[in-house]
Amino acid sequence: MATRKSLSPARGVSGDRDAASPTRRAAHTTVQPSGSESLGVRLKHARLVRQLTLKALAEQAGCSESLLSKVEGGHATPSLATLHRIALALSTNIAALLAGPEVNTSPVQRANERPTVVFPSTSKHESIRLERLVVPGPGRLLQGDIYVIEPRASSDEQISHVGEELGYVIEGELELTLGETVYLLQPGDSFHFPSTVPHSYRNPGKAITRVLWVNTPPTF
Repeated sequence: MATRKSLSPARGVSGDRDAASPTRRAAHTTVQPSGSESLGVRLKHARLVRQLTLKALAEQAGCSESLLSKVEGGHATPSLATLHRIALALSTNIAALLAGPEVNTSPVQRANERPTVVFPSTSKHESIRLERLVVPGPGRLLQGDIYVIEPRASSDEQISHVGEELGYVIEGELELTLGETVYLLQPGDSFHFPSTVPHSYRNPGKAITRVLWVNTPPTF
């Protein structure tokens, strides 16, 4: 049952550890951080196509030139919120920056073929993992993922963008912040909101949280 509470102080994203069971980890292909070099190549290509210097892109994305350089070199992975700002500055989205070659054209996706993306934080103690239900690709209007959020992990500061989002809490607890309102959701609770509303989320509990999350157009 979802509950509401007052806005809590802002919290940073948490880290890089995968707390899922060994069996579950082995069933998926991890795109990040092992794919950080691919992200860097795509990021640099998008920047050069738009004829932006590292300094210009850093200013537009609100991050340091040093961080961008490390990301392009495959030596760092930005937080979800930072990557979102970089994608906006490049007139693209995170899904496009992370998407690999499309190898599965079947309408059915097997559990052991599901690619994943891991977003670490500077603390590198917790992580947010996205198990792709819809592999990002050109022309696709939907993005569907299972968010696997470790205890105390969060999405960093609030973001907003065009579109709308729908979610269903499979297990664990989810603290969803929309504007200045905070909702605490339990297994079986769902949510729906326009993406233009500033939003963020975190796992306030002591166990893994799993959320079925769908948004359109593709963002992450």
